[in-house]
Amino acid sequence: MLISTALVILMTIPGLALFYGGLVRSKNMLSILLQVFIIFALIIVLWCIYGYSFAFTEGNAVIGGTDRLFLRGIWDPVKATFATAATFSKGVVIPEFVYVVFQATFAAITCGLIVGSFAERAKFTAVLAFIVLWFTFSYLPIAHMVWFWPGPDGIKDAATLASETAKGGWLWQKGALDFAGGTVVHINAAVAGIVGAFVVGKRIGYGKESMAPHSLTMTMIGASLLWVGWFGFNAGSALEAADTAALAFVNTLLATAAATLSWVFGEWIIKGKPSMLGGASGAVAGLVAITPACGYVGPMGALAIGLLAGVICLWGVNGLKRLLGADDSLDVFGVHGVGGVLGALLTGVFAAPSLGGQGVYDYVANKIGADYSIIDQLKIQATGVGVTIVWSGIVAFAAYKLVDLVIGMRVPEEDEREGLDIATHGESAYHA
Repeated sequence: MLISTALVILMTIPGLALFYGGLVRSKNMLSILLQVFIIFALIIVLWCIYGYSFAFTEGNAVIGGTDRLFLRGIWDPVKATFATAATFSKGVVIPEFVYVVFQATFAAITCGLIVGSFAERAKFTAVLAFIVLWFTFSYLPIAHMVWFWPGPDGIKDAATLASETAKGGWLWQKGALDFAGGTVVHINAAVAGIVGAFVVGKRIGYGKESMAPHSLTMTMIGASLLWVGWFGFNAGSALEAADTAALAFVNTLLATAAATLSWVFGEWIIKGKPSMLGGASGAVAGLVAITPACGYVGPMGALAIGLLAGVICLWGVNGLKRLLGADDSLDVFGVHGVGGVLGALLTGVFAAPSLGGQGVYDYVANKIGADYSIIDQLKIQATGVGVTIVWSGIVAFAAYKLVDLVIGMRVPEEDEREGLDIATHGESAYHA
């Protein structure tokens, strides 16, 4: 679990930072690197002060309580013992501090993803203020609703199953399946991003001037680090070194490879040339789409999800982007939003044992449940997707408007033309 946590840190710094950095123009390289870097640091601090407690302690169905504010109560000085956190197996626990840091990295990368939508034109102070608000009022409730439950150890019979489940988050109680963050991470961040792209407005010269990525070399390095780090993200979400972690690992590898191929070949057919940008984008699309499904579906389900993710997210960053008309600078919505929705819904399909999936575990009988309805699970998955879209959208819009009122979201026109590296940070990524 500690290695998985370190791998998720690798995904953000340097993975996401370099992936985004290569996609912007050279005059904005350092601004996007610093935004991802400082957001990572900011969220880690906020997570340990209040984030973990509100996301992962017992409260109500929407938000947790205050038991772990400032991470208190994890170390018992009287007994000289550390608290433990439940896994998905009865009688198997991990140190709670491990769970704290593992989930901290998820919160950090989710907040970092958002800035790609309004890259190259947002005020640094405004970005930080927005992130604090959105993390507090969107990430924490969604994480609690989807992921929080007290663990399986208290489940002995139908009555205790009902009482323990009632302590969980609202979407967890409904049976929403999200193994590693399709709703909590990708849809949540993508919706906040696209709302930001609309609120902040298009870059000066958008559609008229060239805004091509300045370093696809950097983007390829970033995408590769994301792919490697994602094994910590997905396999680590099993919370123990066992069969589910192995399943999540192979599914993550296979779906990503399939999506890379389907995006590149799709682009090759449509545009006549295969591109490195397409390869990197396809890989990320596959990683996003398999995230909610990786511990629930079989390898052939993962293959299908990956192949579909490549071509559907290719449409997301081309056709859908034109339909929406927003300047989503680094295609956060086209990849993370579209891929996240696709993966969340297809989890409900391919988790079916009849299609090689794991079904839903029955903690009373201590085996895979006998009954699995694809239609019923799809309805639950769609509910999770819909709640995340609406919740994140409303919180994001309110937060952007508040920050715009107090600070102003956008840099002055002359700063945008000069580039944020010099105008905001007084330094350049490259020197002639």
